[in-house]
Amino acid sequence: MKILGIETSCDETAVSIVEAQGDFNTPVFTVLGNALYSQVKLHAEFGGVYPNLAKREHARNLVPLLEKTLTEAEVYFIGGKEFSEAQKTTLEELFSHEPELLKQFLVQIPKLATPDIDAIAVTHGPGLEPALWVGINFANALGLIWGKPVIPINHMEGHIFSAMLQEKSEARNPKLEIGATQFPILALLISGGHTELVLMKNWFEYELIGETLDDAVGEAFDKVGRMLSLPYPGGPEISKLAEKSRMSGEKPAYPLPRPMLKSDTCDFSFAGLKTAVLYTLKKIPELSENKKEHIAHEFENAVTEVLVVKTKKALEKTSARTLVLGGGVSANIHIRRSFKKLVEREFPGVALLIPEEKLTTDNAVMIAVAGYFRALQGIPAGAELRARGELRLA
Repeated sequence: MKILGIETSCDETAVSIVEAQGDFNTPVFTVLGNALYSQVKLHAEFGGVYPNLAKREHARNLVPLLEKTLTEAEVYFIGGKEFSEAQKTTLEELFSHEPELLKQFLVQIPKLATPDIDAIAVTHGPGLEPALWVGINFANALGLIWGKPVIPINHMEGHIFSAMLQEKSEARNPKLEIGATQFPILALLISGGHTELVLMKNWFEYELIGETLDDAVGEAFDKVGRMLSLPYPGGPEISKLAEKSRMSGEKPAYPLPRPMLKSDTCDFSFAGLKTAVLYTLKKIPELSENKKEHIAHEFENAVTEVLVVKTKKALEKTSARTLVLGGGVSANIHIRRSFKKLVEREFPGVALLIPEEKLTTDNAVMIAVAGYFRALQGIPAGAELRARGELRLA
């Protein structure tokens, strides 16, 4: 089965084609084509993602990325046919808010014969609704023209599957496998918009164990990055400074709190930590590079300690057999290192799954993989496909 994946939940525009075979127990995925356009540089001047700019860039780039992916997957065939008037009317309605995408679609897509794919998987939430709608409308338009089913995918579910994928070859078309997975699975999902602990009792059976009560961890990294006058996104920049401080062997000079560390719940809070950084900076008359390193070091330590302690509590509460880290913040070196130590020292019977760095960011491979599993489960007939910015797993 070949799945076309489309991801436009935030500031990455991504398209992929993944060939999948096997059942839930022995799936094998071959990435036939994969294209991604990051908007990070465009949003840097705003210090965060600007929704209408993200929407515009998705509309500009989806068709070129699709063509690139189809070519790479060797399913790009010239020889399509002109759209009927009824199809044009439907497309005009679908793309009523994306005139540039409509123009590209009307020019380029009729040139293509229907590619050798079986279904289209698209992110329908959570995320920025203006951005989500662009991908959804694009997927619906392709489904209409090519006669393919469209499968709605929860973005966070995609991140869970991305952590399970293990690359088995480095050939032109990498093969990815999911090993024998032991349930229950506890997923710590950490990104710019999310911090939550979700228990997967079985395939697609979720229970929320804990979540942030205010800022997401990635949001906190970015806000502290701005306080330190670091380039956007702040997370990787803070990580660089923190690692430099650790290498020096110096103990961080500015202590910061660990919010909700001793609470009985598995919930998180990072707003107070962010505020503590702000008050600390106000007390420093001249912020040298060394002082920035100390603050980055202590901030990252505080965040990591909270994540580890809360996850440890959740592992004890749920008796999970597998721990999954997913989302953009799972690329953080110190966080990855700390969770490996946690499992090795205290939970040797738990399998720890962390995505390869290239799969930590938003990507369409994880959406296609999730689409395959949803297809195995059975695509819900007549499911309403709409943007759901606050969509939850549980």
